[in-house]
Formats: sequence, structure tokens, C-alpha cells
Amino acid sequence: MVVGSFSTEVDVIVIGAGPGGYVAAIRAAQLGKSVVVVDRREIGGVCLNRGCIPSKALISAAHRYESMKHGEETGITAGDVKVDFKKVQEWKQSVVNKLTGGIGQLFKGNKIEFVSGEAFFNEPNVLTVSTEDDAVRYQFKHCVIATGSRPIELKPFPFGGRILSSDEALELDHIPQSMVVIGGGYIGVELGQTFAKFGTKVTILEGADSILPGFEKQLSQLVARNLKKSDVEIHTKALAQKSEATDKDVTVTFKVGDEEKTVTAEYVLVTVGRRPNTNDIGLENIGVKMTDRGLIEIDDKCRTSVENIYAIGDIVDGPALAHKASYEGKVAAEVIAGHNSVIDYKCIPAVVFSDPEIASVGLSETEAKEKGYTVVTGRFSFGANGRALALGNAEGYVKVVADKETGLVLGSQIVGPEASNLIAEIGLAIEMAATLEDIALTIHAHPTLGEVVMEAAEGALGHSVHQMNK
Repeated sequence: MVVGSFSTEVDVIVIGAGPGGYVAAIRAAQLGKSVVVVDRREIGGVCLNRGCIPSKALISAAHRYESMKHGEETGITAGDVKVDFKKVQEWKQSVVNKLTGGIGQLFKGNKIEFVSGEAFFNEPNVLTVSTEDDAVRYQFKHCVIATGSRPIELKPFPFGGRILSSDEALELDHIPQSMVVIGGGYIGVELGQTFAKFGTKVTILEGADSILPGFEKQLSQLVARNLKKSDVEIHTKALAQKSEATDKDVTVTFKVGDEEKTVTAEYVLVTVGRRPNTNDIGLENIGVKMTDRGLIEIDDKCRTSVENIYAIGDIVDGPALAHKASYEGKVAAEVIAGHNSVIDYKCIPAVVFSDPEIASVGLSETEAKEKGYTVVTGRFSFGANGRALALGNAEGYVKVVADKETGLVLGSQIVGPEASNLIAEIGLAIEMAATLEDIALTIHAHPTLGEVVMEAAEGALGHSVHQMNK
């Protein structure tokens, strides 16, 4: 193939094969478009290969290990429980391979071409893709940019050696004896708690006055309590300042107020956020408008300032969540196909796969009041739920927030077992403009964790059966 010649003309080219890009590609193909997907690495992006999926696999393994070690309460003794971490990693990778392989098959089934290479814009309808062997130009009618994000690197803590990003932490071939986690957000808490369950001595440094600063303190307090049970040391209002590494460990100097402290560990994990991947792809050549934070500006149809260019996922405003990217990918594909689709961020769920899990959707009580609602709330504890008690996992509660005048469900916050799954019912309720009475009158199977959602709604109405009402 001659370098610089058009290899093909395509309806839609998608840059990025993560949960935003591959969903956009498949939906566009379903709607009759010819589609090419370009990614510098592999199908599945960060989420499937170095983020959501591998981390949840390790979290699952850690929970299983912990439950086997502490089964005496239920009359089960497993003996000397051991961890072969290399096999844990092999199992984790098998999960990743099944999912990425499945997407590859979906690409083939939908006649989507996948190209591994670096994409660069020459013109608003021309893209050059540099592969290992060649540089090929594609002429397209529409393009969806879904290049995702990467971990933020702190100058005093450059990645490499004993200073890890989440990418490297998920690939460790052994359980560290000790680890300092800089950043107590959801990534730091999830990975820190996972390694702590495996036996690592973990120290978390968080700059805010509590871990998981984006969530209500009552939710994060339960997680903090369980972290401490796993011997995790938490320093809040802590500012990490510098590191000194040897071939065996690394020492972190941090300040809490005016007091300077140090902690030494085998590894340091930096989880202070993610940066959008919008540089080095030639956006300046085509006039795409950007924000000061390096995000791409879009309208409610995911269109950029260049009419035939769309952007989705971590590179646009809003939370950097895989399910948000997938949702936007569907909208972009449908708009390209001529549908009147628009993005509506009324209720994007947020989940932390901590112990216990945390999930929220819609408005919190504080946010609802700030928006002028007269608020009524209902709260029900997992401690009064038969299924939670039978699972030996009855920490936490469900809180439902509603408009007192109409009963319209506005939001929910859950901390406890299967919060990540239970939150979907509230999300659906908000999307359908359901009321507290709609949830309360829905017959929930018994005994299930879902009954806690029903009881919380009944509590807001003042007639919860299994707890005293206000």
C-alpha cells in the first residue's frame, strides 16, 4: 500500500476502542454505517484491560479470600487458606480476555474493521493512522473521538519503579508487604482495600477531610471503618510532598497541617485523578474547541464545534465513567444515523466497589434542597433485612430522596451489600418519573436485598413495616 493514498472511504471512523468507542462503533454499524475503529493499543480500552474489569476481578478474589479466612461464624472452617497471586492474576486476565475477545467477535459480526495504530487529524474529514508497518489515510463522513484518559502523574512522584499508577498496580505479580496510596478517591480506596484484604499493610493519604470526598460523609464513614478493621492507616487533610526511593522501598514525606510526617512502603500507588487524552491527535488542525482543562466542548448531540466530529467519554465534561461513555457513544451513533437523539444526564449512577459498596444516583438530600425542593427522605437499614443477615453482610442502608409535595423520586444513596446493583432500580424510577408510592407498591421478592429499597420508600411515606416510622 502506498503511504499517503486513501486506503478506503468510510462512513464513520471511531478513535478509541474503549467502552465509549466500541459501543459507538457497534451502534453505528447496527444503523447501517460502514465503520472503522482505531486504537493505539487493544480492543476494550482502559476499562476492560487496565481499569474497571481487572480491578473488579481482583476485588472479587480478595472478598473470596477474606470470607474463606473468616467463615467460623457460620460454622465453616477452611483451614490454612493461601493465596497464589500469580494464579489470581492469570484468572483476572482470563476474565479480561473473554470480554475483549467477545467484543472482537462483535466487531466481525457487525463488519467493523479494527486498526491498531496512532490516529492524527489532517483535515476535518481526513485521518492518518500510523501502524507498525505503514501510514494510511482514511477519508470519513463522520468521526467519533473516544480516546479516554490516563492517570495523572505528580511531579514529586513520577511513575516508574516503585511508584505506580493504577495500570501497574493491577499487573503486580505478588502481594506487596506494604503500600502507600496517594489519593483516597474511588480508585485509591478500591485498590487499597483490595490489597489490604490480601494482607498488604496500606496507608492512604487524602487531601480532603474524608476519603471518597465526592460522596456523603455518612456513606464514606462506613467504608473508613472497614478499612481500619483491615489495618489500613488513613491520613486525611494530608498533602504528599516528596518521595525517596531505594531498590527495596520508597519513603513518602507528607504534611498534615503544619506537621511533617513520613511513611515507608514497598510501593507507592498514585491515584489522584485522570487526564483526558486529547493531545497529539491533531485537534488543532481541524479547529475543535477545547476547554482550559483539555476537554472537548460538545453540544447535546455529542457534536464538537466541527459539525462531522463527535466526542464522548472521559474527554468531554462530566464524570469519567465507563457507563457514561457508552451512553454517549450510542447517542453519537444515532445522531450520525439521522436520529433525533440527545444526551440527558438526569441520573448517571456512581459506584464505589469498596467494602461495603457505595452507590448513588440523582440528587442527594442537600442537592435537592439547593434546587428548591421540599424534601422528604426514607432510610432503611440492611441490618433489618433477612437476606442481608443470611449473607452475613448487613452493614449499611438505603436512603431515598423525594419531593415531599408530589412524591417524585429525586435520588438515592446506598451503602451496603450489592449497592452497585440495587441503585439501578432508583435510576429507572427517576427516568420514569416514578413516585415513592410506585416503588412501595411494587411487590419485591422475599427474601431479597431489593426489599430494602421498598422499605426505604415506605419509610419516606411514613408506613415502613419493619422499622419504627418517624
